[in-house]
Amino acid sequence: MIAHVYMLAAAAGNATASGDNPVQALAKQFGWEPRLFLSQVILFVIVAYAMKKLAYDKVLQTLHDRKTRIAEGLHHAQRMQEQLTETQKAHVEVITQASTQAGKLIEEARGHADRAREEQIERAKADAVEIIRKAHEAAAAERAKMMAELKKEVGRLVVETTVKVTGKVLTAEDQRRLIEETNKELAA
Repeated sequence: MIAHVYMLAAAAGNATASGDNPVQALAKQFGWEPRLFLSQVILFVIVAYAMKKLAYDKVLQTLHDRKTRIAEGLHHAQRMQEQLTETQKAHVEVITQASTQAGKLIEEARGHADRAREEQIERAKADAVEIIRKAHEAAAAERAKMMAELKKEVGRLVVETTVKVTGKVLTAEDQRRLIEETNKELAA
């Protein structure tokens, strides 16, 4: 570009040396002629008008349509981003609620399990007490039965021993009396 400025300055310097007007000299050097310039301006206006009528409005409409579609796309993307954010918030809220409900259910299940375990322990204790009571009753009944048999046997042995020692036959009344005395001594 600087080279062009130097060339213009040199051309202006040559024109002034020859006595011509520097603008005319410059116009002459570039080949500018006023009558051709006027026809070029008229052609430019005709081409510009034709371009405006035929292409410029369509290009502007296309650019406007594209700008509108881009704006709509951006607006749609922004709405989608907002919906995604809301969905993520709802998702987090649902997960939080589910976690809370799961915690509650776990606690309830633990409570039920603890109560069931306690009930089973109480039932087992009651069953054990009942078994022990029945065992005591059975043992007491067995002991009473054995004591009755023992008393009967001891009484019989006493009667037999007395008969052998005394050598006399005891009456039923004597046998009964000896058995009662022996039973009293055993009971004490």
